[in-house]
Amino acid sequence: MKPLARYAALNEYVDLGTSLGIDPVGLLRASGLDPAGLSLQDRWVPAAAIADLLERSAAAADCPDFGLRLAARRRFANLGPLSLVIREEPDVRSALTVMSRHEDTYNEALRTRLTEQNGLATIRLTLDTGQPGETRQSIELAVGVLHGLLAGFRGAAWQPVEVRFTHPAPPDPRAHYRAFGPHVAFGQDFNGILTYTSDLDAPNAMADPQLRAYTQQLLDPVLPIRPVTTAERVRELIELLLPTGRCSIDNVARSLGVDRRTIHRRLAAEGETFTSLLDSTRAELARHLVANPRRSLTETAGLLGYSAPANFSRWFRRHHGCSPAEWRRARMATDIP
Repeated sequence: MKPLARYAALNEYVDLGTSLGIDPVGLLRASGLDPAGLSLQDRWVPAAAIADLLERSAAAADCPDFGLRLAARRRFANLGPLSLVIREEPDVRSALTVMSRHEDTYNEALRTRLTEQNGLATIRLTLDTGQPGETRQSIELAVGVLHGLLAGFRGAAWQPVEVRFTHPAPPDPRAHYRAFGPHVAFGQDFNGILTYTSDLDAPNAMADPQLRAYTQQLLDPVLPIRPVTTAERVRELIELLLPTGRCSIDNVARSLGVDRRTIHRRLAAEGETFTSLLDSTRAELARHLVANPRRSLTETAGLLGYSAPANFSRWFRRHHGCSPAEWRRARMATDIP
């Protein structure tokens, strides 16, 4: 089944589209969405249809920052009942944890992962709509919403260490600098936000301790926690270990505190294998890295765990039917920022 998202993801879409001189209703229908559904914020629709709508709208309005503009109009309430819980969490870390555990209650295509190292926290966003298609506007919407939530927790003066996007920079990135501050990087390895670990421990200025117990008691039956699967944990470790050259099932098992047989057994129960996860994760990272012309292909090979560029090139050709250099040239020729 393809991932679904709530119509709440399109809150303020009609007003924004109208202000930019496009036909929101016609574009909704062209993407296979029912315009009347916008009044039903909790109605579920294919996430791919929403992504397609945002891309169509950006093109029709000649507005490369359409997703960012929509993000600026978002409010906590657009997360549905989950917003009541998040607002009352005692600190930023708790709020992010709750949001990532329950994100499938508002968008099944979106995944948020938090990692911390050497005083820096990395919040990665991945979007899988279940089918091929451009997702630039959806990614910028998601990162913009996340930035807005963090600014709500930390105060208007807060700025991230850096905001990263895997797609190329637009012709004029000033809208991104206005939205996120001066440290925005394009053509990166992941989409997300870097901030200081200390920011996660900062008290949530919006929280009311007396309300927290009430909201959790009220909403716990409504928002069951989505268990983290073994495949998700393994995929995250693969991403972290690939650049070190130590990405093996033994090292992954050691990181999880189990033996390799346990990893094989748990993955098999979820219909996965370590080899399939390693291959799919490496393929996803390869597409992002190769698309970035600022990275040499030798450097890219190393980041993907290959000691020799020739080995990487053979693997890439098996997966994509062409060499990394050919794929990069084709991507640069067809990319429209």
